[in-house]
Amino acid sequence: MGTLLQDVRYGARMLAKRPGFTLVAVVALALGIGANTAIFSVVNSVLLRPLPYPDSERIVQLAVANPTTGARGGAVAYLDFVDWQARARSFEAMAAYTGGSGALTGDGGPPEQLAGVATTPDLFRVLGVSPALGRTFTAEEAARASRTEKEREESNDEAAPVMVISHGLWQRRFGRDPAVVGRVVNFNNKAVEIIGVMPEGFGYPLNYDNVEFWAPFDTSNAYAQHRGASFLEAVGRLRPGVTVEQGAADLFAVTEHLAAEHAQTNRARRADVRSLHERLVGDIKPALLVLLAAVGCVLLIACANVANLLLARAAARQKEFAIRTALGASRWRIARQLLTESILLSLAAGAVGLLFTMWGVDLLMAVAPEDAVRLGASGADARVLLFTLGVSVLTGVAFGLAPARQASRTDLSEPLKEGERGSTAGRHRLHGALVVAEVALSLVLLVGAGLLIKSFQRLTAVNPGFDAEGVLTATMTLSNNRYAERPAQREAFRRAFERAAAAPGVEAVGGVYPLPLSGNDINTNFTIDNRSFEEREHVYRGERKVINHDFLRAMRVPVVRGRGFTERDDASAPPVFIVNETLARRHFPGQDPVGRLLSMRDIEGVSTGEIVGVVADVKYEGLGEEVEPAYYVPYLQKTYDELSLVVRAREGFDAAALAPALRAAVLEADKDQPLSEVRTMKALLSRSVARERFQVLLLGVFAGVALVLSAVGLFGVLSYSVTQRTHEIGIRMALGARGRDIFRLVVGRGMGLTLVGLALGLAGSFALTRLMAGLLYGVSATDPATFAAVTALLAAVAFFACYLPARRAMRVDPMTALRHE
Repeated sequence: MGTLLQDVRYGARMLAKRPGFTLVAVVALALGIGANTAIFSVVNSVLLRPLPYPDSERIVQLAVANPTTGARGGAVAYLDFVDWQARARSFEAMAAYTGGSGALTGDGGPPEQLAGVATTPDLFRVLGVSPALGRTFTAEEAARASRTEKEREESNDEAAPVMVISHGLWQRRFGRDPAVVGRVVNFNNKAVEIIGVMPEGFGYPLNYDNVEFWAPFDTSNAYAQHRGASFLEAVGRLRPGVTVEQGAADLFAVTEHLAAEHAQTNRARRADVRSLHERLVGDIKPALLVLLAAVGCVLLIACANVANLLLARAAARQKEFAIRTALGASRWRIARQLLTESILLSLAAGAVGLLFTMWGVDLLMAVAPEDAVRLGASGADARVLLFTLGVSVLTGVAFGLAPARQASRTDLSEPLKEGERGSTAGRHRLHGALVVAEVALSLVLLVGAGLLIKSFQRLTAVNPGFDAEGVLTATMTLSNNRYAERPAQREAFRRAFERAAAAPGVEAVGGVYPLPLSGNDINTNFTIDNRSFEEREHVYRGERKVINHDFLRAMRVPVVRGRGFTERDDASAPPVFIVNETLARRHFPGQDPVGRLLSMRDIEGVSTGEIVGVVADVKYEGLGEEVEPAYYVPYLQKTYDELSLVVRAREGFDAAALAPALRAAVLEADKDQPLSEVRTMKALLSRSVARERFQVLLLGVFAGVALVLSAVGLFGVLSYSVTQRTHEIGIRMALGARGRDIFRLVVGRGMGLTLVGLALGLAGSFALTRLMAGLLYGVSATDPATFAAVTALLAAVAFFACYLPARRAMRVDPMTALRHE
């Protein structure tokens, strides 16, 4: 231990004697270590840290899989969920839920549309979370929420419905008043009692936006009582000792029995059971692992650069090592001293890197897609600190091995005989090997970044089927209590459309459900030419879109054939449909669908009508998703209690600036009707590619840093080589070598190393980029154009790095060089 402390003190003194060298090495390594720690802290938060619930490894996501298509993660029908609860034996508790919303009014504040969850009562039991104030609702209160008004009157039930609110809503709307528990508020135009406040930071489901309340799920609605309507998400808590695989097998057996009992609705439904953590992080995991690998490569390149610096410094210290050897120091002691200095450097860099991490994580979370941000705040916990320490030590060993190994193999008596100009062949080989490694790693990173950039360009060039420029969107959700009947709902939307269209700067106001690029859809069965739904081979699945007559004009969706809807296509008129090009191409190949019949079936029955038009395909799921067959119905004929308004601004008006006027127009139509999710269509379009932008941005930055580090490394090696070979260059010039011969000598060495690195890098890229295939859109993982362009770029940068030392070598004065020691 005493010898080790002596090495540490001596190493610290040696590093302090060369502050310039130490500063450059520490900063270079700190950037690499800091970047690795920042990315790892996000990986730790999203992938490694358990979910914020007790025994979260026992919580599983329950969904539906299709055994025919292999599709997973499907929604659950309520009646199926009831059977799951009754028959599965591996689960301690189950809960089903769906997104909901409601208007909070009449408490002195402005009307506000809240986003929340309608759930069965066991959700909080499944999660193992208790409220910070009050309590959660009971099974009896959940059953009461499903009673009709007549049933409530007959049972003389005067108790108000209940809800649990989020900590954020309690703080923002109710000023953290503890007396909020038991308070009755006007919610969705009825009196609702607040019975609990959840803890700060609780926001389940984590993949929902801004959850602010939890209310009992109404099981009496028509969708809940129809086994064919799948619209719920479900979770379960496994019994102690039961594995995810055992729970999956248990529930799979239940769904097989249900498929036999209810063949018409359940023949293609089987259980899909996955851990909740896997379900939440599955989509973001590949991108984070790619980024972690990328920053690892950047750190290795930084290590190679510092190793080259240490090799040059060790060469200058050969006489010191020779004297220490003559005084009795062993080769192992010399090597250990160099490793000690390397580890001291890397530990100092790790400390500085933690400072970089503090703002680097904030920057990462600022540009990260929202689904990653919602999964948990990143921070420097014990695992991150241990990771930083481990990386720092391994980094010190990694870049310290080369000079230590070289020092242990060199004949240290030579410097005493020949001065400082000893044998340098071994050092040159090590310098060259490190440069080759840098070039190879840089090429792998650049190819990966190039593929992602090209993929992102292809993705953003996809035509969404509409013109997003100058469009403002907002969601309008009607209260079921105030607008229980379809005519009242139609009239409420008509007034809102009319007032909004009269606002200054508005060109057109459309209505749609679901909104394009929202990721939502309504899948229903349909047939064509009036075929029976009993003929299963002629029953198809399609996405239904509900729109008003001005939606196509507001979004500038082209009508390819026929016509769009008009105000005359109302509830008193015969049913009519518009289909998208995908449906027309797939089900009417080589034919004109206009004038043909389409029949749709849902829980309200079968509706048959004429196809009056064909419109261009519109992206509803995402820019990178395939467009599915879709048909449009007029909202006057198929009314929902929710529509998204799409407001097109006139030329010269800013769409975002129309938001206050739009809110005022809707409040003018109904003083208690708030709007939610007010944003421009361009913002929604940008959000739809947020994950791809995140990947491109970070990998592009890391690849750029790697390119610069490689160029600096090559430049440093050649500059050092020119300095070491000054005497040789002088002899060559004295014997008649011309400047261009010296230029070719230096550039040839540098480009030779570069070509070897490029060859290794290309081989590695062909192997490793295949792992990125799932992150690419419209681009092959072995795209020849990208490989060629990136290779040419790296070769050009390498040539420039070689050019400057070569020019300096050309200017060497032979007489000065011959006197050089």
